[in-house]
Amino acid sequence: MIALFQSIQMLCPAAIVVLLITGTVKPWMIIVLSIVVGVTDALSMPSFQSIVPSIVRRDQIGAGLALNSTQFNLSRILGPSIAGVLMSSVGAMACFVVSAVSYVPFIGVALWILPRWTPPPPRADAPPRRHLFAGIGNILRQPHLRGALLSVLASGVLCGPLITFTPVLVKAAFHGSAAHFSAAVVSFGAGGLLGAAGLLSVAPSVDRRRLSSGFAIVLGAVLVLAALNPWFWGLLALLALAGASMTVSNTAANSILQVTSGPRLLGQTVSLYMLAMRGGISIGALLTGAAVTFLGVRHALLLNGLAAVAIQVAVARVWLRAPLPIPSPSQE
Repeated sequence: MIALFQSIQMLCPAAIVVLLITGTVKPWMIIVLSIVVGVTDALSMPSFQSIVPSIVRRDQIGAGLALNSTQFNLSRILGPSIAGVLMSSVGAMACFVVSAVSYVPFIGVALWILPRWTPPPPRADAPPRRHLFAGIGNILRQPHLRGALLSVLASGVLCGPLITFTPVLVKAAFHGSAAHFSAAVVSFGAGGLLGAAGLLSVAPSVDRRRLSSGFAIVLGAVLVLAALNPWFWGLLALLALAGASMTVSNTAANSILQVTSGPRLLGQTVSLYMLAMRGGISIGALLTGAAVTFLGVRHALLLNGLAAVAIQVAVARVWLRAPLPIPSPSQE
């Protein structure tokens, strides 16, 4: 499945190259291709995340997810840098050529290395198949899983717009250029890389809920400071701290979900996590965009940050009181 969806995504930048060569590119075509990338990404990301428990021991899931986050944030640093060099030297078409070619090694690895999963045969004493959403209801009824999802959702809706509206903030508040925006994106990615690397040194016995909630609250506070900050260099430092906080918070929550959900609910749990994280960012961008129109980017981000801190504190007070289940031997 991963190789299939990555192949579809590879065809999108390849199609843009063809459209640029023939001179037939239109805005609606780019929108359609972007939708295709978004849909295939949404369908493949739960599979990406579910790979980790299948290739590492349960006590190494947190480190595995942190390592996965490391490569993701590294791409945030290298991507804008490489794209900037290519656009300034050989043009935008080269960016899409490199983008299409970059899928080939990963597709090869997916076909060669990733484990093949085959569904187990049904047991004679297995209960009848339940409704599609029965598993989702079961997940949301468990406080430790519900708390992780709520924390990730709140961060996505309220704090995710920080990076989305960084170009607006850079231009409106600091009168910056594309180079300033690239520096901001790289700072956020560098912070995420440092946060993921730091998680690799955290012992498995450390309660990931405290890590997730603590850094989610820090992320909201950073958003408040970014809205009030008058210096561009200060924005770069705050974006680095925001990248680290978001990575630690979301990865810690993800490790809780994958360790404690059990094999039968793992797929739906990871799907809900991706929905909370990426769907939250999309919803937050829409709502914050409306707020920016009426209040300005600084005031909109300030309100988001204050709301994020309040909500994360409320979620943490309930979440941290819920006992974490001990995985049964069958789940090891």
